[in-house]
Amino acid sequence: MRAFDFSPLMRSAIGFDDLFRFAEKTRFDKAELSYPPYDIEKTGQDEYGISMALAGFKEDDIALTVEGDILRIEGRASVGDTEEDRSFLYQGIARREFTRRFQLADNIHVEGASFKDGLLKISLFRQVPEHEKPRRIEIKTGGKKRKVIEGKAA
Repeated sequence: MRAFDFSPLMRSAIGFDDLFRFAEKTRFDKAELSYPPYDIEKTGQDEYGISMALAGFKEDDIALTVEGDILRIEGRASVGDTEEDRSFLYQGIARREFTRRFQLADNIHVEGASFKDGLLKISLFRQVPEHEKPRRIEIKTGGKKRKVIEGKAA
């Protein structure tokens, strides 16, 4: 079963519009799940990386776009170097077109990308706005003044 119809649920649920839209966007085909292979890793406290194996592709064959909270990676093989120009006895390197989408969480931004030795590496970082960062709240006592010792608050 590839598609779900959420319209009956949308009629009876209030405030879950984003959840249903997210579920609609995340329909997958089996081929889309397996090609091209990729890794997602945490490289630092607020840094992440996506590595994607793109054997047979050139830098000009790949397009990265960010639209809202969706990172889209598209690949198209070069026209001048198609399989029609060559005769294969066995072809194991897939150079088919692909589109891979990643849903980015809030405050995740794409820092940059590099392509070397058939491996596309995308750097991501989380930038939390100042008003969302955890902060310490001072607890005040009921009207008592604090005693100051050696110029520092106790």
